[in-house]
Amino acid sequence: MPDAMFAHPRLAAVYDAFDGDRGDLAVYLAVADELGARHVLDVGCGTGCLAILLADSGRTVVGVDPAEASLQVARSKDPSGRITWIHGDAGDVPALGADLAVMTGNVAPVILADADWSRTLRGVRAALRPGGHLVFETRRPERRVWEDWAAEPTLLTRDVPGFGPVEQLFEVTDVSLPLVSFRHTYRFLAEGTVLTSDGSVRFRDRSEVESDLAASGFRVADVRDAPDRPGREFVFIAERTSS
Repeated sequence: MPDAMFAHPRLAAVYDAFDGDRGDLAVYLAVADELGARHVLDVGCGTGCLAILLADSGRTVVGVDPAEASLQVARSKDPSGRITWIHGDAGDVPALGADLAVMTGNVAPVILADADWSRTLRGVRAALRPGGHLVFETRRPERRVWEDWAAEPTLLTRDVPGFGPVEQLFEVTDVSLPLVSFRHTYRFLAEGTVLTSDGSVRFRDRSEVESDLAASGFRVADVRDAPDRPGREFVFIAERTSS
């Protein structure tokens, strides 16, 4: 089940206001150009920020996400219906013959269970053409970023159109590696409503991810540093094998 911050209609509506300028998405556009990808699957597309950018570049785009509230926000950004939006996960996507599948941000880390992770990788593989690529990022466990999160809870306030000032508090609630759990608390200051969203991310080391990819029919073509977060994340580029 997706976290409330993605699945609750009110929280999905304010999500983009707290998500920053998404400069990290430029990496994925550049990789799509590098690979010559014209047909792209955005797994865990959320509110559609990357899918819209990909469609703006003239590509055929499919976005899939398990949170209907987030998809409603995404659809509102795509009034002409250029993008195919699917409510579900990667296992619900038909064989597309896509050139590229992407999982940005915390999409890969929030897939916690081994069975769900395997289903995701198998679903992506089925959606790709032979020789197509999967690109995604994961947090580097050795960086131990959860220690930074726990030491400095983050409080942000944004003025969100239609809602007024909204306060977001981020706190770590548990560290039981490889899982780290946290809570986002939202206060809608104009009316006093308080909503919470609990979630977890899984920290997988590089060898574990490479093994999982191989078991799911992928060849690791490259592992890069995230250029906007050096030393913090891996960016995996994996090619679908033909057999």
